[in-house]
Amino acid sequence: MSQAFSASGTHVPGVAADDLELIARHTAPAVWRALAKQRIFITGGTGFIGCWLLETLLWADQQFGLDLHLHVLTRRPDAFIAKAPHLARHPVVHLVQGDVTNLAHIIDPVDIVLHAATDVANAVSEPRQVFDDIVSGTRETLDMAHRCGAQRYLLTSSGAVYGRQPDELTHIPEHYMGAPDTLQPGTAYGQGKRVSEWLVQCAAAQHGMETRIARVFALLGPYLPLDAHFAAGNFIRDAMAGQEIRVGGDGTAHRSYLYAADMVIWLLTILVNGADGKAYNLGSDEALSIRQLAATVSRVLLDEERFSVSAMPVPGAPVQRYIPNVDKARNELNLLVHTDLQSAIRKTADWTMTRSLSGRA
Repeated sequence: MSQAFSASGTHVPGVAADDLELIARHTAPAVWRALAKQRIFITGGTGFIGCWLLETLLWADQQFGLDLHLHVLTRRPDAFIAKAPHLARHPVVHLVQGDVTNLAHIIDPVDIVLHAATDVANAVSEPRQVFDDIVSGTRETLDMAHRCGAQRYLLTSSGAVYGRQPDELTHIPEHYMGAPDTLQPGTAYGQGKRVSEWLVQCAAAQHGMETRIARVFALLGPYLPLDAHFAAGNFIRDAMAGQEIRVGGDGTAHRSYLYAADMVIWLLTILVNGADGKAYNLGSDEALSIRQLAATVSRVLLDEERFSVSAMPVPGAPVQRYIPNVDKARNELNLLVHTDLQSAIRKTADWTMTRSLSGRA
């Protein structure tokens, strides 16, 4: 059996079958019909969001006979082949070598552009470079979309465009008019995504292209790096190693987590059924503190609460929140959270363990 196909030639997904079945069950048939025979260009296709999009689209292509053509931009095709050969070598997938900040060489026709490339890891250490890359990447993908005849464009933006969430606002809605602090270089990611959204709307007005924006909040699931700056991933990594989970701050900040399979349902639904030119928050509205997250990960993976908190909370200090209001997505698009946090933690750990045992950690 090859790494990409079974002996019968059937594609073998790299994520759990029940996750793909959940996506199929909760994604409207009209969405799959709208994607049939589409030539889709994906940036960030080798990252967390991109891999989940590919897993889903390849599975749906097989299940529903969509006849898709997927073009995936990657700086290093060899690295992607090593990471996910079942995706990179799939006959429906065409790897396009290049950088998102320079797409002038791409001239083949496409129908849909999914711009999911992002770089949040270096936003503090290299803020100017991160800002330039985000803005340049959006400008290049928009120019490419127009040049190649794309009719639809989806930008994965971020909840960081709102800036710091006000103390009195427990869930932040799309109509909130706040912004990242321009006097703080570390807000480069949010600043870049904010400009990117503006560029998308300018391109739509100029070229008549249908556009949607998904403002992504915190996510969890297979393919999430466990050694990056994501608290949930770090906690899962420590618990899987049998170690005490360490909370770096005082643990009072509030976050929420949407599982990756749910994320795909939301992204594809926003792409097809979202209102043209509009933005939608994408995430869970079920808030919990970082301390509560550590306790939950510990209970799920260690069967006990084994964690430590580095600092004591300051009495009377405001709680930092990063929690979306998702009423717009729920009411307009019937988008719901289907996977609870405990299941998301367990699924992420199980997938990581299986991958490690197969030698592809």
